[in-house]
Amino acid sequence: MSAVTGESTASCVKDLRTPHGVNLTVLLSNSVPLSLSLSASLVKFEDCQRSREVGFVSSDPNFSVRPDGTVYTEQEVANLSEPVQFMVTARGLHDPHIWETTVKLALAGHPHPLPLTKVMRQNSQQQQQQGGTHQRGSSANGLRRQKRDWVIPPINVPENSRGPFPHMLVRIRSDQDKDVGIRYSITGAGADQPPSGIYNIDPISGNMFVTQPLDREERASFHLRAHAVDMNGNQVENPIDLYIYVIDMNDNRPEFQNQVYNGSVAEGSKPGSSVMQVTAADSDDSTTANGMVRYRILSQTPHSPIPNMFTINSETGDIVTVAAGLDREKVSQYTIIVQATDMEGNLNFGLSNTATALISITDINDNPPELTVRTFSGEVPENKVNVVVTNLTVVDRDQPHSPNWNAVYRIVSGDPSGHFTIRTNPITNEGMLTVVKPVDFEMNRAFMLTVVVSNQAHLASGIQSSLQSTAGVTISVQDVNEPPIFPVNPKMIRFEEGVPAGTTLTVFAAQDPDHFIHQIVRYSKLSDPANWLKINRTNGQITTMALLDRESIYVKNNVYEATFLAFDNGSPQASGTGTLQIYLIDVNDNAPVLVPQEAQVCERARPNSRVNITASDADADPNVGPFVFELPSFPASVRRNWTISRLSDYAQLRLRIPYLEPGVYEIPIIVSDSGNPPLSNRSLIRVKVCPCDDNGDCSTTGAVAAAGLGTGAIIAILICIIILLSMVLLFVVWMKRREKERQAKPLLIDPEDDVRDNILKYDEEGGGEEDQDYDLSQLQQPESLEHIINKPTGVRRVDERPVIAESQYPVRPSLPHPGDIGDFINDGLRAADNDPTAPPYDSLLVFDYEGSGSTAGSVSSLNSTSSEDQDYDYLNDWGPRFKKLADLYGGGDDD
Repeated sequence: MSAVTGESTASCVKDLRTPHGVNLTVLLSNSVPLSLSLSASLVKFEDCQRSREVGFVSSDPNFSVRPDGTVYTEQEVANLSEPVQFMVTARGLHDPHIWETTVKLALAGHPHPLPLTKVMRQNSQQQQQQGGTHQRGSSANGLRRQKRDWVIPPINVPENSRGPFPHMLVRIRSDQDKDVGIRYSITGAGADQPPSGIYNIDPISGNMFVTQPLDREERASFHLRAHAVDMNGNQVENPIDLYIYVIDMNDNRPEFQNQVYNGSVAEGSKPGSSVMQVTAADSDDSTTANGMVRYRILSQTPHSPIPNMFTINSETGDIVTVAAGLDREKVSQYTIIVQATDMEGNLNFGLSNTATALISITDINDNPPELTVRTFSGEVPENKVNVVVTNLTVVDRDQPHSPNWNAVYRIVSGDPSGHFTIRTNPITNEGMLTVVKPVDFEMNRAFMLTVVVSNQAHLASGIQSSLQSTAGVTISVQDVNEPPIFPVNPKMIRFEEGVPAGTTLTVFAAQDPDHFIHQIVRYSKLSDPANWLKINRTNGQITTMALLDRESIYVKNNVYEATFLAFDNGSPQASGTGTLQIYLIDVNDNAPVLVPQEAQVCERARPNSRVNITASDADADPNVGPFVFELPSFPASVRRNWTISRLSDYAQLRLRIPYLEPGVYEIPIIVSDSGNPPLSNRSLIRVKVCPCDDNGDCSTTGAVAAAGLGTGAIIAILICIIILLSMVLLFVVWMKRREKERQAKPLLIDPEDDVRDNILKYDEEGGGEEDQDYDLSQLQQPESLEHIINKPTGVRRVDERPVIAESQYPVRPSLPHPGDIGDFINDGLRAADNDPTAPPYDSLLVFDYEGSGSTAGSVSSLNSTSSEDQDYDYLNDWGPRFKKLADLYGGGDDD
């Protein structure tokens, strides 16, 4: 199958074989022929015109082409069992045209046919070309001619073509179209696969077309396959590969990654110092001039100190300094407009774009801090701390609030005792000279300090410290009235407890530190918890007012503390406090006390039925234990019934006799301490004697009995509990009975006919309770109807309801709808009017008392608004219930 491109081209091709068995054939796509020569494993390109000024680029990273045309492998090729294909681009050094070709490599003797790009397809057997003639390959039958098929060379289509479309690209024709009818088709991305419809082919003529403009930035190449079949769909030729390359046009401007770039460079930087890099990308082919971007600086603002302080690398976009003189204190930021142009920066043909570069000049410590004056002064009162004496002001032209600006102050002389320090104000950078150790006017009336200021950061190289970084500070000390001072504070003295009142303990005197002023010191008591002491007002002598007791609650760890006040007569008056500590030495003045005070034992003597006793003594060693315990000789029953034995640090009390009546016994015991002389104490211990179980523990009954509760007391307690429970039970029964009687109270009106659902019960009729004096007790519901039911027939009062069978009245539903109330009232009214057994009578209506303060007006105040006689004949039409009323007020004949 062959291709006709519409133009004739000359070819210069040599098929060579390397020693390693690699076959390669190359032809440039725009008819500039190259020949190949192989040496060892290298392939060398030679122009047919013997020109060597050609540059080559390979599309396969595994293969590269040196400037001399040598093809070599970048890395080891592990497998060549399948053909390897890549593109080689050639360009003359002095020629703007670019040529491309396709290279296919395969091992010699490969079983698959190796298509030779753009010229021929070669079978698997090796061929050698010598002198432009082909030799026959050897076989068992001798030499024979090998078949060669024409293939389609790569097709170049420029992008953004204006048409007209469809535009013919190439014609495909089979050598067998003279014998049989051939139908052509193409497959692949761009034909029958997405993006489909870009290419199509005339199935009869084999003309291949492009149907629309192409965009290289969307797709740079297409790989299609052409097919030839007969009218029955049988394959006539092997499918051939079609490679279509979109030729790039300069249709995209360079685009900066950012519209604004931020960079920085230190002030005082030398020329050539790197500042920042700007980057622009061009979507066009970067291997052509269309995608080769060049940079330049359009403007610089401000122009200080010169208009061109920076330059830019035209290829990389790196911005560097070109001149000295960057000073942040003069210019802190530069604004640079950078232009990027493709076509290698050709302003006539290239497309351009701009971006802004903001270059900040960073600060270095090139300005030492300088104090505003050479001498500062201040004054401070004595004995004061954390007082600011004066503020040291400083000027620094470096960037504020940075280590190059922050001031650090030091006192280099004049303060050997460390009375002062200088703190830096973080906002104003001033030095606050502060007193940290009290100064004494009597010792130093003035200070002369030398202060040096520097920065947190070291000065830049070559910058010297200023003479104005050093200053002197004069401080005057003000005399104030100081309080009296106790030389020894607190003061400790030792005395035995029990010292009688009026005893002089010590003289607790204070001294006035104001030596230049004669002042009188007086004393007073400030704190004396036990009120044991007093102090002489003039000389500070301490005497006792009561006995000193070491066992007092005010004595802690044998020490009693009292505080005294010393004050002078200065103006203003000053006072100081002193603490007197009295260490009290113990004497044996407290008798021991028996512990415990109560115990219990079994009524029968047992080995484990005993009471362990000891004693406590408020005194201290050696006036405490070991203690001596003994039973007194009187009363005699004590020693007869009990015995006591002393152990190491305690004693045991137990029964001497085999059995003792249960009860509570108070046993006297004499306890003596080990003081000199010893003190004794007669103490009582309450011992409960009770019956015990097998384990030696008192039983419950025995414990109660031993506690002193007899049988009568226990019975009285139980009777009280029973009476209390009976009263509670009677009260509950009475409440339930009252509730039952309240629910069983009968009503005059049948509950089924009671229409007072959800209506409050009132004790009065209407609203006349305000102006009528009724006896409301007469309106209460009677307890029963027996006095009415038991009357003889025919004898009753006209105001009593008859007890006879009555007509059935309509029954109201338990939960009526509000809209049915009117119908219910009308039905009841009709039933009452038609009841012949219901003569008019005054029925006893039942009301409950509503209470005072009704908002309804009294019906007794209603009267007729007309003074004329009224016609009451219409009462005859209201039924039998109103007949009597009609007779009274109606217009009947007068007798």
